[in-house]
Amino acid sequence: MSRAVDGSKRKDHRKKILKLAKGYWGRRKSNFKTAKDAVTKSLSYAYAHRKDRKGDFRRLWIVRINAICRQEGLSYSRFIDGLNKAGITINRKALALMAKDDLPAFQAVVAKAKTALGA
Repeated sequence: MSRAVDGSKRKDHRKKILKLAKGYWGRRKSNFKTAKDAVTKSLSYAYAHRKDRKGDFRRLWIVRINAICRQEGLSYSRFIDGLNKAGITINRKALALMAKDDLPAFQAVVAKAKTALGA
């Protein structure tokens, strides 16, 4: 049986890889061999960083909450402790959005946390 070198399957596979490598620099966008390596590596990074993004956003929310809490005279850790003692369960994403968009409501939550701490 003869070897197929220009079949549609082969072309489709190469086309798919080169399409994914669009925008890469140098030969990585046009040469199949190098594009294949670049795309494989980029897909593995994309997978890993989708997992990392969750932690990155949590970190951002904590920074935002801490900044507003400090203006109210309370550290982030004391604020979270106060929320737990007051029995208030609001996730960090909601707290960060509240601190950014609805400051009076956030200040009310901070006041509840302060009273629960006995400060």
